[in-house]
Order: sequence, then structure tokens, then C-alpha cells
Amino acid sequence: MDKDNLSGEKALIEERRKKLDQLRDKGSAYGNSFKPQNNSNDIFKEYGEFSKDELAEKDIKNISIAGRIVLKRVMGNASFATLRDSSGDIQIYVTKNNVEQSVYEDFKTWDLGDIVGVSGSLFRTKTDELTIDVWDLEMITKSLRPMPEKFKGLTDIEARYRQRYLDLMTNTATKEVFIKRTKIIDSMRKKMNEVGYLEVETPMMHPLAGGAVARPFVTQHNALGQDLYLRIAPELYLKRLLVGGFEKVFEINRSFRNEGLSTKHNPEFTMMEWYQAYASMQDQMDLTRDIILNAASAASCESIIKWDDVDINLDNFSQSTLTSLVLDHNKELSEDDLTDKYKLSDFLKNKKVKVEKNWGVGRMILEIFEETVESKLIDPTFVTEYPVEVSPLSRRSEENPDFADRFELFIGGKEFANGFCELNDPDDQASRFEDQVAAKDSGDKEAMDYDHDYITALEHGMPPAVGVGLGVDRLVMLLTNQSSIRDVLLFPQLKS
Repeated sequence: MDKDNLSGEKALIEERRKKLDQLRDKGSAYGNSFKPQNNSNDIFKEYGEFSKDELAEKDIKNISIAGRIVLKRVMGNASFATLRDSSGDIQIYVTKNNVEQSVYEDFKTWDLGDIVGVSGSLFRTKTDELTIDVWDLEMITKSLRPMPEKFKGLTDIEARYRQRYLDLMTNTATKEVFIKRTKIIDSMRKKMNEVGYLEVETPMMHPLAGGAVARPFVTQHNALGQDLYLRIAPELYLKRLLVGGFEKVFEINRSFRNEGLSTKHNPEFTMMEWYQAYASMQDQMDLTRDIILNAASAASCESIIKWDDVDINLDNFSQSTLTSLVLDHNKELSEDDLTDKYKLSDFLKNKKVKVEKNWGVGRMILEIFEETVESKLIDPTFVTEYPVEVSPLSRRSEENPDFADRFELFIGGKEFANGFCELNDPDDQASRFEDQVAAKDSGDKEAMDYDHDYITALEHGMPPAVGVGLGVDRLVMLLTNQSSIRDVLLFPQLKS
């Protein structure tokens, strides 16, 4: 903000503080006695269809509403203003014939941003706008800082994220995104309840870094004198519940990954994970599809939606193996090449991808997929049969032990869900934990720790199961046509 604007804002704040002093003298600066009985949305729903004459005949009185003044027109003995509450806007009409003259004179000095309470009757103006004819009004909260420019709202992107309250106050489109977010999550929870899943809560602080391959946040528990890790994923705890006898569980909650900030990633994000004993991978792909379609319906989306200027057909779910997609999109590779470490390494180097010494064939195939295929999967696509090397918690395929019974869902070129048949062989899981420890010792900061207690749990016996993790934030981005994860998080993480 330049010096002139700073000076102007400072003068406005000083002027408003003088008004606040006057209100304090009258004992009416920050009242708490007004209790609104209506909101603007309900008023329009109930009375919006009535004509001017019908409203006059019904003589609808005792309407009371509280809201922020967002528009005001003072015209001598009568004034109009627009109040905004949590549900929308409504016009009020204030005259000195209907309220005490001293109250009317005070009202003329009230500012945009002030929160006021009004009571009155409904009528339509000459321009046919539904309006409250006020016979009682009071100041509830004096606003000391000016609102962002009227009509334009808060246009500065950085300010929208740092001062979300101003964004919500002035941009109705922003508020609608977060209303839809709640409806989407409600629909997900409702679907899980319908199909018999139990919602649970598992720890957010873990003694070990695990549950997914990612770099953790580390904190210190002073009383215990030990490091704890903000959870990367709830997976290992949810699967302990399968050992304990629950057969269908889910959790919607935060996970944390110590990675960079971008339009796609926030270090704190919301996931829904669920696990079902005795299920098939196809069962869970079908359930994942149904969850997304239900969420789209809750967000009032059509079957064809636009995201980042790309049309996506939600009626067109498909399914392919990872290796078949790699071969389809890279004609210079043959099926035999996918088992040749040196050819895959050369291929990646030609794509300007740095190949690490500890990468095996499986990791290289995944890198080729991510580099050449992922962004092209626009309509919903389930990708199956991932290399075991990049699937440390997944069950090996009985048909090909180099691959895991795993799927990922891609929409609009981005990953939305990850699911797999859970590894319940304690010896195989112990071996893969050892591989992760070796990777960590060689410098991989995203590798998992060896979880001895989880191995002990598996040794008690975990039934065969399938688990799925679905990114809630990304799903909201898709269904509200938002390009940045920051636009679907009320308070995203920002650089200081």
C-alpha cells in the first residue's frame, strides 16, 4: 500500500475511533442484546415470490435481522442500506418518520462495515426490491477499519489468503466455495455411513514417521522427552483397527507433509482414508467412483465439468494398467525394455530426469509414467498394477510378484486417490520396512521408519483388506473449478 493510501486509511480509522468514543459515551459500542430472528436467505425464500400488493395485504411485521452494512445511500429524511449476513444481502429502508430522530441522525453517521440489528416489516420498493421498512435499529459492533472497495471486493490475491475474513466479507464467490466444501465432505461422510463404515479418530502425533513415503514434521514432547512426528497418514493406525476386529473404518482428518508450497500442495491437508476387510480392489474402485459422483451432486455439478479450462466427463471412468499406459504413450519403449534397468535409465536421462543410484526398475517405470503419462489422464482413470518397489505397504500380486495390487485415480492429469490390497504378511512387511530403513540411511528423507509395533500387530493376524486414501482438498478444487489449493483452504500456509 502506498503512502497516500496509508495516510488516507489512518485518517479514516481516526474518524471511526471518534465515532466509537461517542458510542461508548452512550453505552452502545458493542452490544450483545439484539437477537435476530431471521436471515436474508430465509426471508427471500419465504416471501420473495410475493408481489408488492400481496406483501401489503399480508402485512408481514416483526422481521428482525442482523448484518454488516455493505452499501448505504443517505437521502435527507430517508435512507437505504444493504445488510449482509451469513446467508446473503437484503435492503433496509430507514426514515426519521419510523424511528426516533436521534437514532436516525446516528444512523446517518454509521459506516460501511458496521454490524447493526434492525426490526421492521417487509415491502417492495418502486423498483420492486424486497426491503425491510425499519422501525427499530441499533449498533451492534462498530467497525474501525474500512472495508475493501465496494463492488470489486478484495482483489489482491495475497491479501485474500492472509486476511480471509476480508475475502469472505466481500467476495460472495469465495464464501460459496467453502459452503460447497462443507457439502462435499458431508456427502462423503453420508456415503460411508450408508455402506456401513464406522468413523474413527486416530493419533495426529506419531512416535515414528510412517504410513506413507514423505518427509515428516518433527516436534518435541517435553514431558516425555522424545520426538514426535505429525502424521504423514493415518494408515498404520487404521489397519491396527482391522487387527482388533473392526472390518470397515474410515477417517476424515488432517495429514502433514514437510514439503514445499505450491498451487497443488499445502503442508497441512485433508484426507479421507478407509479400510475394509475381505474386500476386492474392484469393490473399492467402485466405491471411490460413487463417492466422487455423490460429491459432484452435492456441489451441484453437471456430468461434464470444467477445471483449469479442461472439460472433464465424470460419466467416463476408465481403468488401465500402469505399464500399458507407459507403453501406449511412449512408442519407442517395448515391453522388454520395461525390465531393462539401463534402457530405462537412458530413457529418463533423455527426458532430463535425474536418476538416483538406488532406483530399481519399478521406480524408473513410475518416473516415466509421471513424466510422460500422468498429465494426459483427463477423464477419470484408475491406474492399476504399480511396482512393489514404490508400494511399500501394498500386497504383492499373485500373478506377478514384482507388482502390487494397487490403484491410483487420476482426474484432470492429477492424482486424486490411492488404494491397494493391504500387505498382511508380517515377514514381507518387515522386509519392506528394512528396505525403507536402508533407503533412509542412504539419504532418502522421505523413507519410513521401521514400525516394530505394527509388525507385532500383523503377527496377531490382520484379515485381507483394501484401503483407500482420497484427497479432499483436491476433490473440492475439482468440483469448484479452483486452480490453487489455497482457494479451497480457509487459512492456507503462507511464507512469512
